[in-house]
This record gives sequence, C-alpha cells and structure tokens, in this order.
Amino acid sequence: MSPFSITGNFVDIHQEKIYPATIKVENGRIISIQPDNQLTDQPLNYILSGFIDSHVHIESSMLVPSEFARLAVVHGTVATVSDPHEIANVCGLAGVEFMIENGKTVPFKFNFGAPSCVPATSFETAGAVLDSNDVEQLLQRDEIKYLSEMMNFPGVLFKDEEVMKKIAAAHRLRKPVDGHAPGLRGEQAKQYIDAGIYTDHECFTAEEALDKLKYGMKIIIREGSAAKNFEALIGLLNDWPDRIMFCSDDKHPDSLVIGHINQLCARAVAKGINIFKILKAACINPAEHYKLDVGLLRERDPADFIVVKDLTNFEVVKTYINGELVAEDGKSLIHSKKSGVINNFACSKRDIEDFVVEWNGEKEIPVIEALDGQLITNKLSYEPKVEDGKIVSDTARDILKIVVVTRYSDAPVAKAFIKNFGLKQGALASSVAHDSHNIVAVGVDDDSICRAVNKVIEKNGGVSVATNYQSPDGKLSMQTESVVALAVAGLMSNEDGYFVAEAYTTIDKEAKELGCTLAAPFMTLSFMALLVIPHLKLSDKGLFDGDKFEFVK
Repeated sequence: MSPFSITGNFVDIHQEKIYPATIKVENGRIISIQPDNQLTDQPLNYILSGFIDSHVHIESSMLVPSEFARLAVVHGTVATVSDPHEIANVCGLAGVEFMIENGKTVPFKFNFGAPSCVPATSFETAGAVLDSNDVEQLLQRDEIKYLSEMMNFPGVLFKDEEVMKKIAAAHRLRKPVDGHAPGLRGEQAKQYIDAGIYTDHECFTAEEALDKLKYGMKIIIREGSAAKNFEALIGLLNDWPDRIMFCSDDKHPDSLVIGHINQLCARAVAKGINIFKILKAACINPAEHYKLDVGLLRERDPADFIVVKDLTNFEVVKTYINGELVAEDGKSLIHSKKSGVINNFACSKRDIEDFVVEWNGEKEIPVIEALDGQLITNKLSYEPKVEDGKIVSDTARDILKIVVVTRYSDAPVAKAFIKNFGLKQGALASSVAHDSHNIVAVGVDDDSICRAVNKVIEKNGGVSVATNYQSPDGKLSMQTESVVALAVAGLMSNEDGYFVAEAYTTIDKEAKELGCTLAAPFMTLSFMALLVIPHLKLSDKGLFDGDKFEFVK
C-alpha cells in the first residue's frame, strides 16, 4: 500500500478542536497530523474517526458479515461489536466460527463476542447449547472481544451456577460483559450490575437508563429496524457523554442500504447536542470500552477514518480502514464474494390441520399486543371469534393467528393470537425468530399460514408472504407465494448484499399490501418469539408470560 496524504478539517474529538490539517498515512497507520493554516480560506471536507456500531447482530441484516461490511462502509462504519448468538442458537460453535472466518475475508473490523445465552431460555427448542466450558473456550480466542449480552438476568439475580461461571470466565480473561435487562430497575438493577455487567442496550425509557447509569453502567442507545429507543434516550448524552454509545442491534438490509450510525449522528446534531459528545458516543467510547483495535485519528493509530461533507448530515465521501480506501462517493469498494453455507433445518412440510385451534368453550383468550417500534408486547384478553367449533382470526378487530413451528424436528405447532399486525388477507412467515430461530408466522387463515410456512421449509429458511385474494363478488380467487431465501442458517443470504436488500424491499412491500401497518413487519414478527423480552410471547412450546417467566396456563 502506497503512502498518501489527505487534507481537510481535522475533527480532533479528544481535544475537542476542529482545524485544517494534513494527515499522512503509511503502512496502514497515521504517521503525522500537521495543522495547515494556509487552508483556512478553502472549502474543506471534514476528517474524523470512523463510526462503530456498539451492539449488532450481523445476522439480522440477512447478510453474511462480508456483505454487511460492503454496505456499512458506505455510511462511514469501520467496525462493529457483533454478537453472533443468532447463528450460535442454530449451529452452535460452528456458526460462530463461520462468522469469524467470513468476516476475515474483507477489510472491516468485526469484533465478535462469545454468546452467553444459547439457548436463551429452557422454554424453547434451539439448535445448539453452549455451556460455560464452550463460552470460556471462545473467550480465550483473540477474535472474541467480550461476553455477549447476558439475557438471563433472572439467572444473574439468583446466581445460577452456569451463568456465574460464564461471567467469571470473562472477568478472569479481562473481557467486558454486555448486559440485557429490559425494565430492570432499583435494587435488582444494582444487583445485576454488581455482578460485573457493564452495558445495556435494552432501556426503553430515560428513567430506566438513568437508574442504570447511576449504578455505574454504560448505556447503548439503540435504533434498529424494529426497536427504536433513540428519541427516548438521546437526551442522556448531554450529561453522560463518556457513558453513552450508539447501536443498531438488529438492522434489516433495506435499512442498511440507506444509512447506519451516521444517521444517529445527524439526528443528534439536529437536536442541538454538542458535536464532540455525539462523536464520542459514535466513535470513541466503544473503541475504549471494548479495547478495540480501531484507530481514533491519533499518530501511530491504524488509519481508520472517514471524510464527510459536513458535520450536519454526515454524508460520507470516503471511508478508510487500515489506510485502505473501502468506500467512495456512496459506492462500496469491497467486492462481493459468495460465501459457503452452514445450516440446521430438520422439519417436514406441514398440513393445514396442524394450524387449527379448537374452541373449548373459552369466554376469553390471551392476545399478544405487538407494539410498533418496540420489542416488548402487552398482554390483552378478548372474546374469541369462533367458526364451526374453531377459534379463527378476526380481521375486524385485528386479532390474527400466530404460530411457531420448530425447525429442528417434527413437533406439534404452537398457536396463539396477536393484535396490531393489521393483515386483511394472507400470511407472513419467517425462519428468523429470536432467539432459537424456529419458524414464526402470522396470518388471516390457516391455508395461507400453511403455505407461507411451507415456503420457508422448502428453502431451508427465509421470509415469505402467502396471499389468498378473494374478490368481493366471489368470482375471482388467487393464491400466490413469494420468498427471500436465507440459505445460511436460515438467517442470512449468501447473495450480493444489494440484491438481498432489493429483494427484501419487495417482500416487505408485499407484506404491507396485505394490510400490515407495522414499519418493519418481518422484524417485528421475528421478536414475537423472544421470551426474554416482556410481556407475552410465543415459543414453539407454547404461550409464555415474560413477567412470571412461565407458560400461560
């Protein structure tokens, strides 16, 4: 790599100064930063540290790491703190290894964690188990930078032996421990933090985040495709600039094409927050907290930096990683390369009868209330709609059938009802169903649900839409199915990232044309099986009360 120099307004986040300078790069490192007062009369771009996503599941982008990197560098992202627990729940240690090795094929700084909760709970069927010995084995690797989010907060509070062994291993190896404790407040929050858990990205109110900040925790402000907590939490950055970071957590490909951490910086600027506080959260704090090998625009640092047109919109002109130009003027310079495939799919196609819910005289049934922009749900009760002795979806009240089908064997289908998906016909299905990634589907009728599920099974993973159009006069009937195949663990495609983003945009539009009013229908659907987020969810074993941490009887 040839030495080069670049000139612009140098944004010194550490000293909180901005001035014209020339930066010299040699052998992938910054060798000098020289102020240049002769440039003061010229219009200059701004040179600043690259952005870091402080908590992301690469799998949620539906792209393998190498393709995620291709899209992310366009927006100035140079590194991620990545929890591979999605693929670990499906493929175990082999899945984590796949992510690490694929990430090495591109010039991007992936920093993977050791998944702490595989499976997330004992109330669902997963494809693998990682015990404390497996976790310690991972933590001993240089590529593994931290212990991933400890979702089993009851296990921490009650000092579960396996949970505490995993945390102790991370401490012994001097690697940070990420948290995951939605809604935890007061003494319980303090007890959780005192166990040596340092971050949380699950806060959905400022009051909850303040509780945790005061007990010594760092807060990661999340803005993903489904969970959006930026507006509720961004005000904390004014008073806690050294303890705040930004993350996407789960970001679908259509969203990643548009923007990444750069968008959060622009939104924070629009709210009048000090630019250096913003850039600390976006660039400096994650690198320092996780001890990442990411340059922070200092002499002798790796040359990881970006050039932007201004500090308002953060339109990225160039992205450099280890001195290599990886994106320029909205174009990724990382070449697409089709990856191999790893998977774990062992179920047969289903019959319509598998999705029938018999009525046993219930006056009311529990109903999950999905909330747009949130991972939490509410618990509701409604009188069921009954036809021919069966409980069916009720589009008039927007109460639809939701099912979870285990992908790891042929087992009975779990069935319940959900509100706020808004479908007027057809069904949606997905093999992305946090955290065990069985098949989750929601629909208006059993035939559509069955066809959507079977389309996913046929492809060994994917997201699908099944339509069942009937004209008002009954003379026209039409059924269709479409799918975006996810050949890698039923979570990711190994195709070109931009192609996947376009395909996902199309199927997302199809879902909304069925009447779905949610901003991200498939992302929201994927979290309806996530038992560690309150309040009411559905696993492949049944309806689950996240507050009592037990099945609904």
